[in-house]
Amino acid sequence: MTPPLNFLRHGSAGPLPERRPLRAGPFSLVFEAGDLRYVKFGGREVIRRIYGAVRDQNWDTVPAEISDLKIEDESDSFRIRYTSTHRRGDIHFVWQAELTGAPDGGIRFAFDGEAKSTFQRSRIGLCVLHPIRECAGVRCRALHRDGTRSQPVFPDVVASRQPVPGFQNLAGLAHEIEPGLWAELLFDGEAFETEDQRNWIDASFKTYGTPLEIPRPVTVPAGTRVRQAVTLQLRSDGAPVHSFQSTPLPTVLLQAGGTVRCRLPELGLGMASHGRPLSQRELARLSRLGLSHLRADLRLTDPRWPEALRAAAREALELGAALELAVHLPPDEPGELASVAKELIRLKADPIRALILRDGQKSTTAADLQSARTALADSGLAIGAGTDADLYQLHLQAPAGGADFLSWSMNPQVHARDLTSIAETPEVVAQQVAAARQHFGDVPLAVSPITLRPRFNPGAGGPESASPPDELPPQVDPRQSSLFGAAWTLAMLAALAPTGLESLTLFETTGWRGVMETESGGPLPAKFPSIPGAVFPLYHVLADVGEFAGGEVLGVHAAPAHALAFMGLRKADRTAFWLANLTEEPRRVRIAGLPGAVRWRRLDETSVLAAMTEPETFRRDAGPSAGSTHEEFTLPALAVLRLLSSPGPHGSGHGR
Repeated sequence: MTPPLNFLRHGSAGPLPERRPLRAGPFSLVFEAGDLRYVKFGGREVIRRIYGAVRDQNWDTVPAEISDLKIEDESDSFRIRYTSTHRRGDIHFVWQAELTGAPDGGIRFAFDGEAKSTFQRSRIGLCVLHPIRECAGVRCRALHRDGTRSQPVFPDVVASRQPVPGFQNLAGLAHEIEPGLWAELLFDGEAFETEDQRNWIDASFKTYGTPLEIPRPVTVPAGTRVRQAVTLQLRSDGAPVHSFQSTPLPTVLLQAGGTVRCRLPELGLGMASHGRPLSQRELARLSRLGLSHLRADLRLTDPRWPEALRAAAREALELGAALELAVHLPPDEPGELASVAKELIRLKADPIRALILRDGQKSTTAADLQSARTALADSGLAIGAGTDADLYQLHLQAPAGGADFLSWSMNPQVHARDLTSIAETPEVVAQQVAAARQHFGDVPLAVSPITLRPRFNPGAGGPESASPPDELPPQVDPRQSSLFGAAWTLAMLAALAPTGLESLTLFETTGWRGVMETESGGPLPAKFPSIPGAVFPLYHVLADVGEFAGGEVLGVHAAPAHALAFMGLRKADRTAFWLANLTEEPRRVRIAGLPGAVRWRRLDETSVLAAMTEPETFRRDAGPSAGSTHEEFTLPALAVLRLLSSPGPHGSGHGR
């Protein structure tokens, strides 16, 4: 079965939500799926997003169904009304939206909702996202609900405390967008406060209602009304307010520099969560990725952990990779670390590192780190501290010092699941690395693993319900097998590779959460259509980068470009550059400074089926020559382009 084109492109059956450009006097903005996005003053982004959300007792966002949409769009103003219905389990909440934009730049988003059933929630209401690039380090004016005023500053480094100190009990918040000109927000309905969403790789600060200090979850009786409003307006200290000028997306100029930034981090995969052994064809294809390591999770509460360790050691050996262990200790027992050490010696495994975790703890404690050092002293393992969840868990509970490395995980869907929001996340992952160094000292860093969906919910306020048999598990996203998944993977590698990380672990080997489909295919083809035995597009991103294992990360210079990613690598006499477009819009790009003659290969909707079903043939074809300088060209939507410079044969497809 060949997946429909939309699934191959972005992992959903239908088209992506329509983006409708709007104006409110000097502001330009976009209406998409009920939200206001990318409010800009001229070319400067002022507000990233204003939206309404219903989050259940475990902080999971309940999807919305929008109906009765009415849009009145004038040349410099607008009015939008719709009904948003949220239903899942015992939750039934409906709210009316009214969004207006005035010729003077005033924008208002009103939320008027009612609970149609009794349920528990963590938060219901409006959220405002502030863009990181424009706001980090910028001074603000805060109006608090008690009438006092203050002048906090949006944090430059990822803030460890949430909400951000100084941004609490807000009735209004303004930030300076150019000298003497302020974007002012006013909040009605309840107290608002601000958190630094870079802790979860969201590319924004978020100002929201329902302060975190209020106990939660909260029972919402049927008939409860929730009314909130956010108003945005321009305030001038005497400076003139310029008129709005509409400009098309500019051509992005990419300067391929030759400066070496750092060594390419070691790259690895996680073992497949479905538990089935790899076939010979799967082993052959995975072996071409140049993997440094294979991650295996040992849960010592499971009496079958020795069997899991044996399977992991065997699979790592077959792949020619070292073994990375995440050892999960029981919540109230010492665990069997000495037994793990004996089993490693008996198996003659090739372990490289072990992350020590304890169920119920946010991060590794000093006692557990010392116990692991004692028990595993003869194993040759690097012993690591950290968390199996987000960077925020390290801020809630600082990990033990003195570890051989520090580790945490990343995924782009803690708060939002739409493609537009996910495409923004690579903007800030390097800032997490910088924050880890500043907050926890000079220790080797590992990100393990990077996944497209959260593997579990560390903030759950109650038990997580099982998925219905006809629905995908919450850890699975059909975009794993899409072109968007490949572009996002390239963007994450492009952002993290120059930071000097020790290692990166991504995804799994095979299956829904892997880099290729299993030989038997997926169990829910209607929800996750795939081709049995085929590789996913992101496989080729990892195979490309795997050819440069042990190589160097090169400097790539480009003007800031939303949802475009660039990376350069060099190994011996071979140099390659990659570009990825994470949007549905083709982008104009011009590249300068390429070293010598190059050949280019594009992964897009015209080549994706061949790349998935005949990966060896796709990888042998290096593509046409681009000459010594690549002229201005169009990078298609959701495409990944590789430019390879080498004096020898191109596109061997082999790893190290």
